[in-house]
Amino acid sequence: MWPRLSFNRPLIWLGLSAMSAVLWLPSVSLRLGALLLMAVAMWDGWRQVKLEQRRSRLTEQVMRQSGEAVMITDDQHRIQAVNPAFTELSGFELSEVAGLSASNLAAARHDSAFFERFWQALISAGRWEGELWQRRKDGSEYPMWLEVQVITDPHGRAEHHIATFTDISLRKAREQDLRRIGREDPLTGLPNRFRLHELLASRLRHLRAGECLDLALIDIDGFKEINDGLGVSAGDRLLARFGKRLAGHVAGGVVGRLGGDEFMVLRTTTYDDHERWVEGLKSHLGEPFEIDGSTLRLGITIGSCRAPEDGNDDGVLFQRMEAALASARRHGGNCCQRFRPALDVGDGPNLALLNDLREALAQGGQLELHYQPQHRLADDAMIGMEALLRWRHPRDGMISPAEFIPLAERHGLMAPLGDWVIHQALTQLAHWRSRGLSPLPVWINISAMQLFQGDLEKTLATGRARHDVASQWLGLELTESVLLDDRGGDIVPRLERLRDLGHRIALDDFGTGYSSLGYLKELPLDKLKLDRAFIKALPGDSADAAIVNAVTAMARGLSLEILAEGVETAEQRDYLRQAGCDEVQGYFYARPMPAHELEALWRESATRQEANTRQAVA
Repeated sequence: MWPRLSFNRPLIWLGLSAMSAVLWLPSVSLRLGALLLMAVAMWDGWRQVKLEQRRSRLTEQVMRQSGEAVMITDDQHRIQAVNPAFTELSGFELSEVAGLSASNLAAARHDSAFFERFWQALISAGRWEGELWQRRKDGSEYPMWLEVQVITDPHGRAEHHIATFTDISLRKAREQDLRRIGREDPLTGLPNRFRLHELLASRLRHLRAGECLDLALIDIDGFKEINDGLGVSAGDRLLARFGKRLAGHVAGGVVGRLGGDEFMVLRTTTYDDHERWVEGLKSHLGEPFEIDGSTLRLGITIGSCRAPEDGNDDGVLFQRMEAALASARRHGGNCCQRFRPALDVGDGPNLALLNDLREALAQGGQLELHYQPQHRLADDAMIGMEALLRWRHPRDGMISPAEFIPLAERHGLMAPLGDWVIHQALTQLAHWRSRGLSPLPVWINISAMQLFQGDLEKTLATGRARHDVASQWLGLELTESVLLDDRGGDIVPRLERLRDLGHRIALDDFGTGYSSLGYLKELPLDKLKLDRAFIKALPGDSADAAIVNAVTAMARGLSLEILAEGVETAEQRDYLRQAGCDEVQGYFYARPMPAHELEALWRESATRQEANTRQAVA
């Protein structure tokens, strides 16, 4: 606020003193000086008045031009001034509200406790900010975002309140639309998966004695062929009519669309007629649909369950419906399958494990990397390590990769899992560097999904830059199945780009898959990893020995390093050393271990190497 007009100025008081003394001064010169002093004092007072007028006009102009509504009240909250934006928003002119308490304009939606908190905040903090509903002149109500600031006098007492507010009706309408969209399927207007979970949980909470919940998950057989044959727009119209027919059939029940061509139905009932009810759904939905002059009879597959017989938790019931639907699909579709405990043994754990894996990826803390050292056969020195993904489940303990990796591959989780491994390996490399350890390469496995779902090159570049780790310390291992997966496109240029960035490339599990020697010649590789299947019977098995010798000779001819996996005995190590193998890893040297255990082994190995070096020099 601009300062008030003040007469606490020396010139003004000197002028007033000169005015009273001009008649009593004895000489003309003194009287002329007093008159001059009076003139200067009058000029200073006039200048101050004009300055205050300009400030007042500027303040009024700012209020008029402000896009936000402004209201000024006194210390008793009586309205003293408003700006045009206030009048435009509320409909009230200043003459209609001047002297009224500002609380008279508030809508009747707020109770006395709300206003008590409001006044307490003003008194204690000197300001308040929040949402308030206001009343317009025509009686309508609107939400506004209000900011109130207390203006105090030099002694700290409240003198005025300045309130600025904006209409947030459109914002709240958008928020309501977003909430509706978040709970409603846009194509059919039916509840979506999120809303169905809420409705199911609510019905389970309010289930009374003698009542049951029937639930059915409905899938349209061959819907992709309908889209391909009639077009996507016709397919969308079919889904909308399907949902409408289903909703009309289930009076008093809930119908929703989970996505794609999957719909869900639930009803509260006191009848023990679950199977007949499901068959009735299938029969009703099997009646023909007319779409663009074509008559369509749909095949319907249904998986169902009942609460509380099959569970009393919404998440469990969803899993069991999906397990029943998956079982019905395996039986060829166009049939109904109710959940049974046998499905819980087969499909149920996979569904639960899949959800737990998604949770582990989202929250972190359960996944970890274990590291298995790799040794050079010439002197048994540790020259690198392979990073292996492990999952420490909070309830089930350590879960084998053989259980969760295939599940991740089927459900599109390999790309985020692979990105997590890259980030964690680079983080660990940076940590070891900060601990003063000499750098050794860490090799990570790359899946086909990372090559065609994710942006592997960008993920690697971002991770290296974030942790300041050179690309030479992160090696990439690919299996033959990755190289031959058509979904990844032409793999050779991508491997060449990765190699140009400084990453070394290894072909894992060599000899167990396609193993085309002609294709191998074209690949930009640095290392072959001989699969443990050829190592476990050495040195007694002549066939395995012949394969090891041949692969070793071929690798040398192609200028590739060769590493043998699964070395568990001294005899195997000695044979591989004689065969010309470069590197090995296996239980004979060390099992995969957490990072802190590997660090201790690493330091011990480094100390031993230094001692050997000093001894050799001596």
